[in-house]
Amino acid sequence: MFNFLTADAGVGTGTSMLMLVGYIAVIGLLFYFMAIRPQKKQQKQLDALISSLEVGDSVLTTGGFYGVVIDVMDEVIVVEFGSNKNCRIPMKKTAIVEVEKPGQAAETTETK
Repeated sequence: MFNFLTADAGVGTGTSMLMLVGYIAVIGLLFYFMAIRPQKKQQKQLDALISSLEVGDSVLTTGGFYGVVIDVMDEVIVVEFGSNKNCRIPMKKTAIVEVEKPGQAAETTETK
């Protein structure tokens, strides 16, 4: 004898499992596009910014200090802080948050 309730329950379980996998995939895609992808894009921009460092650039460090780049090496830069020419501190390139090229400040004030 064929029981319709058990047959329907088996089909319902397979369908609900497929829907669960679909929901997990959709949530995973949303997480990727809202969290992981923008972070990777921001990291690429920061890497490009750090690789373009040159002597004379004004920089902002992660500590909130503004300075001017005096020397650029492989992973370390020497930054001069303030008007005191004796305050030169070597630091890792990864400690740089923003870079402003010497001619960039004049261009932005002219366009305003």
